[in-house]
Amino acid sequence: MNFMPNPRMTIVALAAGSLLSAGAAALAPTASAAPVDCSRQALDATVQQTTGAAQGYLNAHPGANQAVSAIYTQPRDVASANIRAYFNANPQEYFDLRGILAPIGDKQRACNTQVLSPELASAYHEFMAG
Repeated sequence: MNFMPNPRMTIVALAAGSLLSAGAAALAPTASAAPVDCSRQALDATVQQTTGAAQGYLNAHPGANQAVSAIYTQPRDVASANIRAYFNANPQEYFDLRGILAPIGDKQRACNTQVLSPELASAYHEFMAG
């Protein structure tokens, strides 16, 4: 019998142990995580910053701006179909806007609250779902 450790197996075991340790450390909660500010002012600021960024994006993308602006004068089912068709044809603009709008959903989940009116919330969730 050979009781000498196999160098290759030792390296594999050390690597696996390191990966498991790193994974456990990554999953452990950290004391430095800042609490989420769920004050009314913070919620309002998130909505204002997000809608401002979205408006800036739309101003720079006339096709998306026209598609989004048109939905305000259309029945909901028509608006939904039209906006879906536009962003299906322009997926990069969809993903850009989805990223811009994400902080609203992040804040709502973190604070367990609703920051948009029911009508806007419904449209927001439909848009974010794709």
